[in-house]
Amino acid sequence: MKPRVVLGVGGGIAAYKACELLRLFTESGHDVRVVPTRDALKFVGEATWAALSGKAVSAEVWDAVEEVPHVRIGKSADLVVVAPATADLMARAAHGLANDLLTNTLLTARCPVVFAPAMHTEMWEHPATQANVATLRERGAIVVEPAVGRLTGVDTGKGRLPDPEEIFRICRDVLKGSTADLAGRRVVVSAGGTREAIDPVRFIGNRSSGLQGYALARTAVARGAEVTLVAANVGLPDPAGARVVRVESAIQLREAVLAAAEDADVVVMAAAVADFRPVRQQATKIKKTPGEPEPIYLTKNPDILAELGETRRKQREQGQPYPEVIVGFAAETDDVLANGRAKLARKGCDLLVVNQVGENLAFGTPDNAAIVLAADGDPVEIPRGPKEDLAGIVWDLVAGRLV
Repeated sequence: MKPRVVLGVGGGIAAYKACELLRLFTESGHDVRVVPTRDALKFVGEATWAALSGKAVSAEVWDAVEEVPHVRIGKSADLVVVAPATADLMARAAHGLANDLLTNTLLTARCPVVFAPAMHTEMWEHPATQANVATLRERGAIVVEPAVGRLTGVDTGKGRLPDPEEIFRICRDVLKGSTADLAGRRVVVSAGGTREAIDPVRFIGNRSSGLQGYALARTAVARGAEVTLVAANVGLPDPAGARVVRVESAIQLREAVLAAAEDADVVVMAAAVADFRPVRQQATKIKKTPGEPEPIYLTKNPDILAELGETRRKQREQGQPYPEVIVGFAAETDDVLANGRAKLARKGCDLLVVNQVGENLAFGTPDNAAIVLAADGDPVEIPRGPKEDLAGIVWDLVAGRLV
């Protein structure tokens, strides 16, 4: 049976983007019913939604009243996603108002509910909106953080509807059975690979694409977490709902992670951090000259994961809060398990995700396999599969350790 999705559409200019979200659902085999607000129909008409979904569309509880739509639609849904969710719509949902078909549907739904807000920055930041968002989250709804970018007119800021494909990915995770077990938790995830500059043109780097870190961030959002993603040289769309901090070098990544970790519940170090950097960065491009090139001398980069573990140990001795759970990643080419166990002992983390890397393995591929080593338990083997599946298992293990 096809998963039954209700796509609620609020009355904002971003309503046109919901057409793309609808297409993603229908083309992936979901049964979608579109329920717009009256104001949403001023931006995208009823005929468009009906043509794209193949179903009749109405904003009123009085249409087809013999079918009792204000009760039936919500009760029969496997997921309700509202995109865009305006400030007004979230206010009505938070206060239990039911003055149109969509708010009635939200009251009768007993399935997961996802809100993807879109509004001007001032409206998003207003205490009333923030209080309504907090209320919805406390009741188990997933309210995705809006993106930062161009808004209506010439304005820019936080309040842009996240990319429809990113919203779809979150919804797909929720439909797979993700629970809001990370609701209220602050999570830091690092992703990608650092680049250590040799000169203004060249650098020392690695093959990490950031796909695994982004899957971890996206899955955490789908499970209700407040996510900060520290991205090193990643060319992927921002995961919907995550605050993205972009960095280039290991030093920059260290600064960003340590700053974000100060009030985090969980830190996941999925980025591939270069072990070494040039002692000196040339101010201008190194020219090709006769003879052998000058050697490039290297120095060690800071071990960020070990520093996190040591800082937590010292903080706990002083009774100060620090991340409850620290997760590291270890990419190995040989003696994978032995090297992983040695790293786990050195790093001071709770979990270490160890995977083999090489040609068509881990870096740049859509799938991954790993063994998760625990400081206080048996290893967990994760068979090769989509990186989203690995992310889900890692968060299962993390959630079980949170107090």
